[in-house]
Amino acid sequence: MKEKLSNLRNIAIIAHVDHGKTTLVDFLLKQSNTFHAKAEELGKDLIMDSNDLEKERGITILAKNTSVNYNGTKINIIDTPGHADFGGEVERTLNMADGALLLVDAQEGPMPQTKFVLKKAIDLNLKIIVVINKIDKPGADPKRTIGEVSNLFLNLSTHESHLDFPIIYAIGREGKAWDHEPTAEEKSAEGNLEPLFKKIIECIPAPEVDADAPLQMLVSNLDRDNYQGKYTIGRIARGKIKIGQAVTLIDLTGNKENGRVDKIFTFQGLVRTEVFEASAGDIVAVTGIPNSHIGMTVADFDSPEALPTITIEEPTLRIRIGPNTSPFKGKEGTIFTSRQIAERLHREVETNVGMRLQELGGTDFLVSGRGELHLSILIETLRREGFEMEISKPEVIIKEIDGEKMEPFEEVTIDVPEEYVGVITAEFGKRKANLIDLANHNNGYSRLVYHISTQAFLGLRNILVVDTKGTAIINSVLLGYKDLAGSVPRIRNGALIVSETGKAVAFGLQVAQGRGIVFIPPTIPVYEGMIIGLNSRKEDIEINVCKGKELTNMRSKSSDEAIVLAPPLVFTLEQAIDFIEDDELLEVTPQSLRLRKKHLTKNDRVRVKRENRE
Repeated sequence: MKEKLSNLRNIAIIAHVDHGKTTLVDFLLKQSNTFHAKAEELGKDLIMDSNDLEKERGITILAKNTSVNYNGTKINIIDTPGHADFGGEVERTLNMADGALLLVDAQEGPMPQTKFVLKKAIDLNLKIIVVINKIDKPGADPKRTIGEVSNLFLNLSTHESHLDFPIIYAIGREGKAWDHEPTAEEKSAEGNLEPLFKKIIECIPAPEVDADAPLQMLVSNLDRDNYQGKYTIGRIARGKIKIGQAVTLIDLTGNKENGRVDKIFTFQGLVRTEVFEASAGDIVAVTGIPNSHIGMTVADFDSPEALPTITIEEPTLRIRIGPNTSPFKGKEGTIFTSRQIAERLHREVETNVGMRLQELGGTDFLVSGRGELHLSILIETLRREGFEMEISKPEVIIKEIDGEKMEPFEEVTIDVPEEYVGVITAEFGKRKANLIDLANHNNGYSRLVYHISTQAFLGLRNILVVDTKGTAIINSVLLGYKDLAGSVPRIRNGALIVSETGKAVAFGLQVAQGRGIVFIPPTIPVYEGMIIGLNSRKEDIEINVCKGKELTNMRSKSSDEAIVLAPPLVFTLEQAIDFIEDDELLEVTPQSLRLRKKHLTKNDRVRVKRENRE
């Protein structure tokens, strides 16, 4: 018989990137007395972003579970990523929740990812509480934001009950919330998140479960450590789970495998607490089931029944990853064999549900993901672990739907100062993009919304950031698959290619700067076929940057002047991946990113060109 667990709530926190989810969770943890009065977490920010890359980039990459206790009610909280590339994390974790807090920046309003995550939550019939956050920003306009959020609900709702959503106003970074729009005096006064806690208890439905039925738990997340091995994480849909209990694991095709529960953990603040037993409605981490994968069902041994599986949207981009083959192989990394790369990638796809892996028969692997950031985070993680690799240019995945070839399209939203609107329209015009909306805000910024093929959008972020002097804020979300838009003309200029192996010298780089933009400073070791700059013309050019100035006995004013070089253009990992063309590779090591041609010698490049023409 089903019963309501009045002392339990399961909520997800969803929002566009940088709208304040993780900061709000920090204060929910601190104000619920989750930590001891002298705990070091009380003085930290972004407590939930524990991954090094999350701390550096200020974004959430991995969905995480925590819990707080408010007046005797346990609130399980799932902090989800806000970037579209990590949508797989959002999709699978929403299955563990009964409701969601939708955070919206009071100045920016709903963004592409807001629409994406809200649609997922509505499809699962979750109860939504809208939190208008950052109401203290100079350009904040809560009334306009609420109007835009209401329109979003109107467009996405499938039932009239979805249109009835409570609203909370918040300043997340100060840990303050109100159930009404606060006055200037209220904003500056002392405050807390009490109104938000009350609204969660009042509006988010308590889980309705049958604790006496046979066990069912959908695997929604996985984790691993060196002590307990693999953790199988999910919400218990019905029944109970106990230490030592015999269970059956049911995979996506219905195949069954028996196992036994070793340990059970529930989430208390930031730590996992070991328990003997857990009941339906709670979120747990279980050890002892080594072959579990996301989407499988952990079921009762005597009455194994599968739950509906999680559907995850397919990847849209793929890159080729292989062991480093450059002349500098093995000088900077500790892991560089194809076998080691294969083992690590197989481990990754176990927990990274939006990623796919294909072995190409030789030493290379085809890795598919949801976008450039999704793939670059994987590559950055591997290089920090000591791997050396080479990466190919990202390639869009073409699908055949009803006999027709189709490619992915994206909705791109750009917020930019008004003086750069012409630059934006010119660049998108070259790529046959459709302008869907153009709005001018009162703060001197304009918002442009385009529909563009993913193929045409590749590499465009770099160009826009440079052309707008870093002022453009660019966000994109997948629209779906449409008819092929046709090939995109090559827009990038040719490369400056090293012709001799050695060390770059100032004189050689000065000559290179006369030809275009240079990427390296003097004294950097280089090899033949390495790319060290961007030509000012369309064609590639070989240049000897290791050649110094010839010494003579003659003295002249011009020859004795000190060489002054412009600062080199240094790429981030995403920018380097964006830069490379089909005949180029990116060499990635723990210490360096090097651009190179696939074929290092001039003779090989000429031969391949000739063969392609024939």
